[in-house]
Amino acid sequence: MTKLNSHTQYIRSIELKSEKIQSYRNFPLNLPVIRNFERLQLHPNVTYLIGENGMGKSTLLEGMAIALGFNPEGGTLNFNFSSYDSHSNLDEYLRLAKGVHRPKDSFFFRAESFYNVATNIEELDREIGGRKIIDSFGGKSLHEQSHGESFFAAFTERFQGKGLYILDEPEAALSPLRQMSMLRRIHDLVVEGSQFIISTHSPLLMAYPDAKIMELTENGMKETSLEATNHYTIMKQFFDDKDRLFHHLFQ
Repeated sequence: MTKLNSHTQYIRSIELKSEKIQSYRNFPLNLPVIRNFERLQLHPNVTYLIGENGMGKSTLLEGMAIALGFNPEGGTLNFNFSSYDSHSNLDEYLRLAKGVHRPKDSFFFRAESFYNVATNIEELDREIGGRKIIDSFGGKSLHEQSHGESFFAAFTERFQGKGLYILDEPEAALSPLRQMSMLRRIHDLVVEGSQFIISTHSPLLMAYPDAKIMELTENGMKETSLEATNHYTIMKQFFDDKDRLFHHLFQ
């Protein structure tokens, strides 16, 4: 493998402003990951947040992004729109330790609201003159591509390197082959001095070498390996002996 950059860590760690918290009774402070939060040390290249639904992966990722100045629905730091105000106020309780270097590029990618980002791009391009925003995504309307194609256009065209990229379930519209291609794109951008923080359910995506995998559970966060995750174990059981798995599943 190509030697990676380890000196361009833009976000070093995340911790709770526990002095501001009076009660963990209400959302989002009642989420398992927040109730049992310990200081999260991020990998300089790629950090994965994994876990079952309801553990708070997307909420934590969203809180981090908003604390950094991103729009809750995604996009670059310059995006400022709201289709539906549903984000939590977790950002108010997070303290992010930044590195010495500042990213030259940045993007918050949310699978569930990327359609809204695409719509906002078209609206802005109708209003402003000069170079159009869509040109940095390959020049073709994101609405005129399949969901997977538009996702991949963001990764391949818009992400420019030396950047901080926060991705929430980016595999949502990607085929296994495209997920492998995305791993290659992540690697290229890491070599160019980028840092990724990724929430995912995909064993393929979380297989990037020399990454940190943090699993969110009812008891808090723990560092783990790909082979020790439920995601990997279940998929391995399926491919090793799906008939046996189906026998127990359909009993």
